[in-house]
Amino acid sequence: MFLALVVALVYLNQVFFTVYILRVHGGDTSFIARYVPEGWFALADGSSMRSLAAHFPHPGLLAPCLLRVPAFLELPFGLLSFVTVLRWLDRGLYRRVATSWMLWAASLSYTFSFCAVEWNLHTPYTVDDIVIRVCTGLVTPLLVQWLARQDTDAPTVSSFPQMLLFAVSVWALGQLVLTVYDTALLYNLGHLGGRLPGAMVTAVILVAARWWATRLPQGGESGLALTSIGTGLRWALALFFVPALAVRYGVNFGTPIVSGVAGLLICAAGAVYALREGLSGAGTRRTVLWAVQIVLALLAGGAAGVAAVLLVTDAYYEAGVLRAAALCFAVAVAVCALTDRWIDRRRAAPPETVAPGV
Repeated sequence: MFLALVVALVYLNQVFFTVYILRVHGGDTSFIARYVPEGWFALADGSSMRSLAAHFPHPGLLAPCLLRVPAFLELPFGLLSFVTVLRWLDRGLYRRVATSWMLWAASLSYTFSFCAVEWNLHTPYTVDDIVIRVCTGLVTPLLVQWLARQDTDAPTVSSFPQMLLFAVSVWALGQLVLTVYDTALLYNLGHLGGRLPGAMVTAVILVAARWWATRLPQGGESGLALTSIGTGLRWALALFFVPALAVRYGVNFGTPIVSGVAGLLICAAGAVYALREGLSGAGTRRTVLWAVQIVLALLAGGAAGVAAVLLVTDAYYEAGVLRAAALCFAVAVAVCALTDRWIDRRRAAPPETVAPGV
């Protein structure tokens, strides 16, 4: 709910920003657009917006809507989006992370990344924005911690249907986050008309996935490989929480190799924890079968992810990465669930008997 509130405030600010530009600057954004890369400031200047601007009192008071207000809202938007994903996967993990030092470390990391970008894209408002971002970096963790303490524990996502719905939910949320970034945080409210139909379909998919997820049987048994995938994902998300934004911006600001290596190391660490927790007590034969399952799952998931990137051209690389990651995960858990079931059935089947004298 608070994430939806932040999104609503972001779009309300964009409406006020457009009113300010239309009335005070005559619709000309060149005074600020020269400081940022191409692709910003596509105004929504249709008749309705111009009518609102024409009747809005004291439009000069809306000047902080340019860069300053988004500087305050961007950190809550990012942190709430991430902890929402954690909450969908594992309510207990979400509460532990959100009430620990990790939340403050993530706030510091995200704030530093935002400020570094602000300094790199130096504008007349950079100092103001940095001060605002430092302030919101101190306030936002308090809000997130308060929300986490009001929540209750629930069984973790563990079954195959639950994991599939989780993948669909994360993909849909990620798509909506990208829409907000493009149409609002990059001041491209003029793009909203073209992206609105797709965003509405995605929102319906998200609501349906979460509704369905709440009606599935909670908890339940899952096979060894599927459990390992879930364990690895929980560890990877927890480890990714703090450096997430730095990794993301590293791709855009000249260090894609470093970002890629960091992402791979985090995935590897998650895999190590999954291996340590998942195979304790497993015999040699089951361990070998588990390794075969994981290799098959990674190959199938990787092939699906690569196809998802190559077959579609995206305006933003994040959309391709998001689609590839969601599809890779869905295919991997499907392979693990199917092979787990086959192995369990083979182990449960009674041994064949041979008739006497044969």
